[in-house]
Amino acid sequence: MQHILRTKITFLLAGVFIFSSSLFAQLRESINLPDHDDKPYHFGINLGFNKSHFSFDHHPRFLQYDTVNVVESINSSGLNLAWLVSFRLSDHFNIRTYPLNLTFTEKAFEYNLKYLEFGERNPVVKKIQSISLALPVQLQFTSDRINNFKVYTIAGARAEYDLAANAGARKTENLIKLKKFDFSVEAGVGFHFYFPVFVLTPELKVGWGFSDLHSRDVNLKFSNVISHINSRMISFSLTVE
Repeated sequence: MQHILRTKITFLLAGVFIFSSSLFAQLRESINLPDHDDKPYHFGINLGFNKSHFSFDHHPRFLQYDTVNVVESINSSGLNLAWLVSFRLSDHFNIRTYPLNLTFTEKAFEYNLKYLEFGERNPVVKKIQSISLALPVQLQFTSDRINNFKVYTIAGARAEYDLAANAGARKTENLIKLKKFDFSVEAGVGFHFYFPVFVLTPELKVGWGFSDLHSRDVNLKFSNVISHINSRMISFSLTVE
């Protein structure tokens, strides 16, 4: 059985290698979409995967009381779905934005409590789901095109509105209240691969939030030990133009 499995894996890897070799050979042999970069604007569909967490500060109450022994932010995964619009400024500079940009995340805090209520068990994890509408504006600097390949870097700012934020909720005894608006800066790197009928763009990007998202409530044990909360995110996406 293991011999058959090894044989199948060998054939699969060989097939992937042959396909990749032929694909890159095709990209080297002919210039695809030669007039693509001369157009004044481009549109694309973007699908991405993100890892996010909260950067936070302990409140002085954390040292004054011993209800919460430890609090940590946990990395969580999510998805991005966006519509890209890119405007050409020059041969090497573009302005990009995403008029429709949905981000789905689920961040979490992990607590170690000294006094557990009925049904609780350490560590206590409090998940915070988020569905955000974002409007980023980015400046893109691109290299010269080499056959059917180009590399670029981006930098910009992003305004975000969280549809699932619970700062105004009343029954939040076991939650952390977060505000709806966030502002962040972004930076990243990406690659354009030119195919006969489309351009495929993988991109890696990081974001740092500057807004304090925490709507602190002194009466909530999961909230009163935390002072400021800022968002952090790293994402990998694929865009088809």
